[in-house]
Amino acid sequence: MIRDVGLTKNDTGAAPLNTLAEWAGYLSVAPLVLCLAGVGLLPAYAWQELAQRAALAWGALLLAAVAAVHWGIALAGQLPAPRARSAALLAAALAGATGVMVGGQRGLALLVVAHGAFWMYEKHSLGTLLPATHLALRRQLTFATCMLLALIMFVSDTAGLS
Repeated sequence: MIRDVGLTKNDTGAAPLNTLAEWAGYLSVAPLVLCLAGVGLLPAYAWQELAQRAALAWGALLLAAVAAVHWGIALAGQLPAPRARSAALLAAALAGATGVMVGGQRGLALLVVAHGAFWMYEKHSLGTLLPATHLALRRQLTFATCMLLALIMFVSDTAGLS
């Protein structure tokens, strides 16, 4: 259980999230909406490619950020940190970096899979240790992120981007 932050264990009823934190979470996917619009609507190929690269970078950043939250909780001693958990957190960061390095539609696809896989890890491995409100918000944000990255991938194909 996460202590000293005013949250309760998943099965005992969770305290509501801070509204500012929720807004920050939802606003974190806004750059992906702009990237989708850029890939689909910008007239020049170079600008569309830039929007696609921005989506890759932002998707990788979001993946690293969700893993960093778990690193911080573990470093604070509020979450057990066995080797398997450390490996999963490292894998998230490496998947994000790999997605950026691969680039294009393949990189976007890798980020979609990595975001989904991290959500599954978080839900099944940490579901009883994290507050229900956190898991609910993460589910919504992961769904939005995966959908936007997938849409950017499909629109990239239509725009002729690799």
